[in-house]
Amino acid sequence: MIRETIRMPTREGVLAAAQSIAAILPPTPLLPVEIAGVRCHAKAETLQPVGAFKIRGGWWRLSNLTPEERKRGVVAVSSGNHAQGVAWAARRLGIPAAIVMPRNAPRVKLEATRALGAEIVLYERPGEDRDEVAAREVERRGAVLVHAFGDAWVIEGQGSAGIEIAAQLGGEPSRILVCCGGGGLAAGLALACPGSAIVPVEPVGWDMVGQALASREIVRVGANPPATICDALQPDATKPINLAVLQDRAEPGITVTDEEVRAAQRFAFSTLRLVVEPGGAAALAAALAGKVTLDERSVVMLTGGNTDAASFAATIAGTGAP
Repeated sequence: MIRETIRMPTREGVLAAAQSIAAILPPTPLLPVEIAGVRCHAKAETLQPVGAFKIRGGWWRLSNLTPEERKRGVVAVSSGNHAQGVAWAARRLGIPAAIVMPRNAPRVKLEATRALGAEIVLYERPGEDRDEVAAREVERRGAVLVHAFGDAWVIEGQGSAGIEIAAQLGGEPSRILVCCGGGGLAAGLALACPGSAIVPVEPVGWDMVGQALASREIVRVGANPPATICDALQPDATKPINLAVLQDRAEPGITVTDEEVRAAQRFAFSTLRLVVEPGGAAALAAALAGKVTLDERSVVMLTGGNTDAASFAATIAGTGAP
């Protein structure tokens, strides 16, 4: 069994990641937007080459592999956005990549990941434990696991968005509203912007980070969690590394419904001219629903835009899922 190196992410690591990412990718726009009479800002990570912020963590993690680790390749687990981020970095760096993805992941994400040259290993969701599937693949291949959020380098890479925000805003924002799955982006932003309030936003019934922050321990999703259109925000639990960074730094308890998310997608399309997937619109949904106090130095993360045309068209038309 190959042992993984355990380390904690640092702000110095975030700064190094930001420098590395700036050398290969332009900063995503920080767009002015008015919400409930307040002029704040939206960070358009939907405009990344893979359509999501996950390219940041994927690039920084794979960039830090040793030559021997690069030869062995990587395994990642993802419903689509982390998959594409890792696949994009792997192709650029010449590293073999296998991605464990749920069979019911959006087709657009499966096809985009495959097009980037990664091997896809499908599992049943619900029904199979994705971490167990990934562990088998890591063991079989001798590969390095690139966890979607519970990895120090991934967290540092995601935090590079906060360095960009501070540069674009001329200083740290007052608060950052973050679409939250396992807490990788939220943790990275907490390190990048130590003076900013971090506000994780999760789907109703999937607030594993919020519950963990409130109880100060890892909380796993229940046996029959509610359905959500936010496919990118459905981890069974956060990880100790994320909780350690976020504890006493983030505000727990913000959740959004599917209808609030759809309203946010429509708002982003009509007001910002952006296509935002459901999971990528969760933070905006909380802002529009008045669940968070905003000021002119507030930033709302728009984290992903990978949605299939039929579902997005139905959302924009106000008819729900096709």
